[in-house]
Parts: sequence; structure tokens; C-alpha cells
Amino acid sequence: MVSMILGRKLGMTQVFDEEDNVVPVTVIQAGPCTVSQVKTESTDGYEAVQIGFGDVKPHKVNKPMAGHFKKAGVEPQRYLREVRVESGEEHKVGDKVTVADFSEVKAVDVTGTSKGKGFQGTIKRWNFTSGPKAHGSRNQREPGSIGQCAYPARVRKGLHMCGHMGNERVTVKNLKVVRVDAEQNLMLIKGAVPGGKNALVSIRMA
Repeated sequence: MVSMILGRKLGMTQVFDEEDNVVPVTVIQAGPCTVSQVKTESTDGYEAVQIGFGDVKPHKVNKPMAGHFKKAGVEPQRYLREVRVESGEEHKVGDKVTVADFSEVKAVDVTGTSKGKGFQGTIKRWNFTSGPKAHGSRNQREPGSIGQCAYPARVRKGLHMCGHMGNERVTVKNLKVVRVDAEQNLMLIKGAVPGGKNALVSIRMA
């Protein structure tokens, strides 16, 4: 069984649980994913399968990838990811990984790319406290002192400073699966997941 599926974040909403409590959920269109390659210990040195998600027009696929899909005998896919499995021989090219495989899963780990915020200061990026806003104050949003004078006479590595914020790979673990709709390929996960609308996410069994 493949322990991961690819999906597309549709947005957030809220549903009611069995006790009529409002639960905020993220709606993800998960799968179906097509197995485009099977790797085994004898051929590649490890056991894994390659899964693809998302339709793409054939003329938008470069020649190496077009040959890869043609050799496998599957339709071109927009995204490809590799998943380790216990035995690659149990799978074959063309198999489908659907959200129905996660119907009995209670918790998942979701990986995605966070929203890019651009270049930000220390107050927004690291939640620094602002300076006094009285008359004559010149330190309202500055980071303040960033080091010592004589020793070590340099800025230490890892110091929280201004810089690029967001647009990085983020994994949120042990999120509760609220509902699985196999007919519409939807998975409702409690809470927020990284990324904006229509962003690619990978869902792995926790």
C-alpha cells in the first residue's frame, strides 16, 4: 500500500462533528494519483514507486519526460513524487492511488510550500517588540543591537534578523482527518495546512 497521496488545496471551511461542535477544516482534492514507475531492490537498489498527479497538456511536457511517460504507457502528469514502499513488486505501472485508501486513517502529515511574504522586518518575521513611539524616538521598528563590541566582534550565526519570509517547504504533523469523500476525491483535514489556494500538497499517513 502506498502511504502518500498528492493533492490540491481548495480552501478552508467549517463542518459540524458528531457533538455539533464547529470544526475548521481544510478541503483538499486528493488524487487520484497514477503509478508511473516502480523501483525494486534488484533494478534500482531500493523499493519505491513514483506517483503522478494533475493533468497537463502533452505539448507542455519536455521530450525526456514525454519519453518517460510513453515508456510507462500512462498519460503525462503535472507533478511527480517518489514514495518508499515495503515491496515494489506488489505494485505495477498504471495503478491508481485514491483518497479511498485513506478512509480508515485517523491522522496525516501534510507537506506544502508556505505563502511567500517577501522581504520582512524583525517585527513581522520574528515577532519582535516595537520600540517606544514617543516624541524623539528613533527606534520604533528597528531590530536593535545585533552583537557585542569587543568580543566576539562579529554577528553570531543564526541571529534573528530581517530577510526573506515564507515560500519554503513546511510539514505539519498529526493533523486529524475529519472526513473522506471518495466520490469527489476530497479529504477534509482539521486545521490549516501550508500554502495558498490551488497549491500542491503531499499527504502522508501519520
